[in-house]
Amino acid sequence: MNRDLTTSDPTKVLLKFCIPLFGSIIFQQLYNIADSLVAGKFIGNDALAAVGNSYEITLIFIAFAFGCNIGCSVISAQLFGAKKYKELKTAVYSALIVSAVLCAVLMIIGLIFCGVLLRLINTPDEVFADSKLYLDIYICGLPFMFFYNIATGIFSALGDSKTPFFFLMCSSVANIGVDILFVAVFDMGVAGVALATLICQGISCILAVTVVFVRFAKIKTEGKVQIFSWDCVKQFAVIAIPSILQQSFISVGNIIIQSVINGFGTAAMAGYSAAVKLNNMVVTSLATLGNGISSFTAQNLGAKKYSRINLGWKAGLKIVFVLCVPIVLIYWIFSSGILYLFLESPTGESVDVGVSFLRIISPFYFVVAAKLVTDGVLRGAGLMKKFMAATFTDLIIRVVLALVLSQTSLGITGIWCAWPVGWTISTIMSITFFKTTKWVGKENTEAEPQEAVEK
Repeated sequence: MNRDLTTSDPTKVLLKFCIPLFGSIIFQQLYNIADSLVAGKFIGNDALAAVGNSYEITLIFIAFAFGCNIGCSVISAQLFGAKKYKELKTAVYSALIVSAVLCAVLMIIGLIFCGVLLRLINTPDEVFADSKLYLDIYICGLPFMFFYNIATGIFSALGDSKTPFFFLMCSSVANIGVDILFVAVFDMGVAGVALATLICQGISCILAVTVVFVRFAKIKTEGKVQIFSWDCVKQFAVIAIPSILQQSFISVGNIIIQSVINGFGTAAMAGYSAAVKLNNMVVTSLATLGNGISSFTAQNLGAKKYSRINLGWKAGLKIVFVLCVPIVLIYWIFSSGILYLFLESPTGESVDVGVSFLRIISPFYFVVAAKLVTDGVLRGAGLMKKFMAATFTDLIIRVVLALVLSQTSLGITGIWCAWPVGWTISTIMSITFFKTTKWVGKENTEAEPQEAVEK
């Protein structure tokens, strides 16, 4: 059901809205974790390294889908908050059309150049064929990923976080079963891992898009709804393009870091692949909660309830900090035990690499959580320049430090040390940008509304 995020206590509203979002992203990450788990246990370390190696390139495609998600979600939430339902439908239909064209272009480019990208990141010969096969199948499933992300962005804008949660919960559990069936029973290797993901993601996409159109049919509007509008596309692009650039550059940075790690051998690749999946599950989950804050901010901005934005930011920090406590403890204390699940031979360098990575970065999840919540407010308010400045600072610092420190006596451990530095500096920037926005801290702006502006 649709939910108005502009009324009631912000903490209670965000808890009800964000907890299903958190559950959704956990199940979404299970797609990739299941791939790594099945590849490592039933095929071998080379297969695990191939899936992990391909994953860094898939993040580029995910970046575009994520940008479309955010662009559609923010614009839709502002229109929903302002109760402009006819314009809301036009904006969504326009976003779907543009996203379809973008997806088609990316599929063509991906199928032609994925082999070149794998060579650019120094993919070892022993895992190259499996990495390319995994990527080719993954790219064929891009429409499912794109439209599912658009659908979840729309649900988020309407204040509904439960519907996509149920879709993902079912499809993620099914993905684990299909993974095992294709690999352990049918002996399909890496192709089975990729096909299982494509099939299950396709089912959840079709269900989600169908429900979106059914939900829109129930929203009553007067007159004929315009199917496509260039004005809506421009508004969509203002939010989507910076988000795509942000995620794309992060993916490029991760690819550069992956290429450095590849130089340390297959064992290091396998250990990093397992550990980074666990890390990405946490960071992506926190980022999804930040997306919930974006929807909250956008709805209240559309309704001109500016004082609630600052309250929502504080409530969001409380939620993510509470979630970080058990995660940090588990990753610090039980890191080696968790990594055993992903490795065919859970001893030696692979486990050491993964444990080192998790123990260095996990205490800083509190820092990155604060950044992602604050970034959610900046995106929801349309303050994309500030959002991008903080994000690119983090990326540049992490990549440069990883390249430099990996050449010192620290070796591969030096790469892990770059994460906390980049996160800390960019978090300080994001919070500073948020606190210097004019509407922040106003206790009663209902009688005297003003748009959020960048100083």
